[in-house]
Amino acid sequence: MQFKPQGVCSQLIQFDIENNKIRNVGFVGGCNGNLQGISRLIEGMDVDEAISRIEGIHCGYKSTSCPDQLAKALKEATGK
Repeated sequence: MQFKPQGVCSQLIQFDIENNKIRNVGFVGGCNGNLQGISRLIEGMDVDEAISRIEGIHCGYKSTSCPDQLAKALKEATGK
């Protein structure tokens, strides 16, 4: 799936979901090192577990963050 995040530095989030597990997460733009870390940490994680861990994270003064936008993308992809 491809998701265009809003209110953050990254321009695109890509991922796959297989058997309710997150695979192949990638971000275009944003803080490269941090986003690589997030991608590797949630690789293979259950979708619901990932959402519960990353939803609601803020980035500085922003009301959202790249992890929060990823949670929104996961919810959209799974209809939650």
